[in-house]
Amino acid sequence: MLRHRSIPRVLTVTEPIKPAVAAVFDSPHSGTDYPADFNAVLNRQILRQAEDTFVDELFAQAPEFGITLLQAHFPRSYIDPNRSCLDLDPSLLAEPWPDRIEPGQKVELGCGLIWRNCPPDEAIYDRLLSLDAVRNRITGYYQPYHDALTELLDQTWDKFGRVYHVNCHSMPSLSNPQSPEGPGHRRPDFALGDQDGKTCAAEFTELVRETMAAMGYDVRVNDPYKGAELVRVYSNPEQGRHSLQIEISRALYMDEARFEKSNGFETLQRNLIKLMEVVGDFATDAPR
Repeated sequence: MLRHRSIPRVLTVTEPIKPAVAAVFDSPHSGTDYPADFNAVLNRQILRQAEDTFVDELFAQAPEFGITLLQAHFPRSYIDPNRSCLDLDPSLLAEPWPDRIEPGQKVELGCGLIWRNCPPDEAIYDRLLSLDAVRNRITGYYQPYHDALTELLDQTWDKFGRVYHVNCHSMPSLSNPQSPEGPGHRRPDFALGDQDGKTCAAEFTELVRETMAAMGYDVRVNDPYKGAELVRVYSNPEQGRHSLQIEISRALYMDEARFEKSNGFETLQRNLIKLMEVVGDFATDAPR
């Protein structure tokens, strides 16, 4: 029986149902529970373009291989756990933010900590956000997710002396204006991001790449995504903390316009189950 620990409407941790291995998977962007205070002017169909739809389901079998799974329930367009808390857009705020902020490239694209736009370039709000509203999103959603991931990674590292963290995402099959490569580019089937080798051992990245490529998928490394906050902040390969971002083309498993599973969903899920088995075995056998 699966064992769950949840914060309602925020997150769920599903613990392993067989002996735990030194691996943690997380799905930070598959949430579909839209908070009542969101009050976006866009309809849900447009907002859902920001979701990593069904990614939590694709990796739901991770606990069967000893891997702990963390999933967010809130949507990334409300607040994005894969951003730094400093990456806040001042143009969204009704008052100056009282603490330090460092708006970066994602803010320029409209998708910082709190998104301003939804692809292709639709304004999410017709109002400015109060400081209290932003603080509520940080303390009620963003911080609990990071706290949970920190706890899971630390517990795993304490037990095994190493941890392999896989940060799970999906991507539109065609790039949009918020994409790093610009709009209109066809994506590969899988994109693995380790920030050019900084966030995990090369052998782990290669293991995942080779496993999926052997199944016939087009797999690229650090192209078009190199990995963002959730792999950057929790990784330290020299200390045995390895984080790898995995992006899956939505064309493999869903109708991107209707947000419905396609006939490819079950095939992809079966292949990801094979990947999780490989990762579980690797995490078990890897040296401290």
